[in-house]
Amino acid sequence: MLAIKNLTKSYNGRTVFKDLSFEVEPGQVLTIVGPSGIGKTTFLNILSGLIAADSGSISIDGNNLAIDGTRQGSEVGVIFQDFNLFPQYTVTENITLAPRIVAKENKNEYRKTATELLDELDLTEHQDKYPFELSGGQKQRVAIARALAMKPGVLAYDEPTSGLDAKSTDRVTAIIKKLQGQGATQLVVTHDLPFAQSLNGKVLDFSKDVQR
Repeated sequence: MLAIKNLTKSYNGRTVFKDLSFEVEPGQVLTIVGPSGIGKTTFLNILSGLIAADSGSISIDGNNLAIDGTRQGSEVGVIFQDFNLFPQYTVTENITLAPRIVAKENKNEYRKTATELLDELDLTEHQDKYPFELSGGQKQRVAIARALAMKPGVLAYDEPTSGLDAKSTDRVTAIIKKLQGQGATQLVVTHDLPFAQSLNGKVLDFSKDVQR
């Protein structure tokens, strides 16, 4: 379970959000909506450990995560809006890089995981391609596979359908629902209200439900 308690963040004297508190149960999808500039991506960056919060706490299954921007673990896997795939590496290399270098997994383990993820996300035929050879939807699935390869406690998406056509959006929706059925805890930041409504989960509206 993901638990956020009294999380507060300010920039230059302006409060982005104050005493933000909620819980996400295993297998639950929380969709975070609201207009641009309201703090959704800031929250996601704090959750992933990229920036520091002012106060509060984040825990996964009772284990507290650092909120001071120094976190090094892979407890939260984030799929960023621009995918952030390494252009010099193939699909398989993108997926296995962090397990090999950061998690220090042995070759048999990270190769087995990559093979399973490639199959599950319908990417096997693209495993030796480079990012420039992929469509937007294919890149999105590679980014999801790369995050899942580190076996995170929480999976978070930043605008996962941005720039995707209807077919690719449907595929991303199906992946999120499939992972939900497998018990994955997921957060989805989106402006796409039809997409948000298609997911089986709760909605947190940063324009209405968050203190400032």
